[in-house]
Amino acid sequence: MITFDHYTIRLLELSDLEKYFSLIEKNRKRLEDFFTGTVSRTKTFEDTELFLKEIIQKRYGKLYYPYIIENLDNNEIVGFIDIKNIDWNIPKAELGCYTDENYAGKGITSKAFSLFTDYCFNHYGFAKLFLRTHESNFAAQKLAEKAGFQIEGRICKDYKTTKGEVVDLIYYGKIKE
Repeated sequence: MITFDHYTIRLLELSDLEKYFSLIEKNRKRLEDFFTGTVSRTKTFEDTELFLKEIIQKRYGKLYYPYIIENLDNNEIVGFIDIKNIDWNIPKAELGCYTDENYAGKGITSKAFSLFTDYCFNHYGFAKLFLRTHESNFAAQKLAEKAGFQIEGRICKDYKTTKGEVVDLIYYGKIKE
């Protein structure tokens, strides 16, 4: 668990189901293009419960780690950060992140993401972290750069959006210092 200002970053638990479902419902439109799996698997409360059980189970196999950023003042979920596409042979992993629209643009996610990056290197022992984002996602690009990630290149035709469009992604990487 990481705590800063009035926020904490902690593993997502099944007890977060109602708050997590609300976060997705409220931000569904913003998330639909680049969080295809999440949006498609959380259409109903029941679907979301099944989805959470599945992703929480994956952490026991060290395949996936879902975290939330929580406001300690009101216990709202401010955002979500996950560790995915883990390759323990290197070891490296991809980070993903989204923020509730009411908390976006306030520097909370930037601070959380930077702290979380350090945590991933130190706690999990990753040698490299990376993230992929679309060229239109300026917030994610700024987030990556503030956390010390550097552009390593563009991956052509690397992601299929909810609308079925296959798009290029900018690849950012950061090596453990």
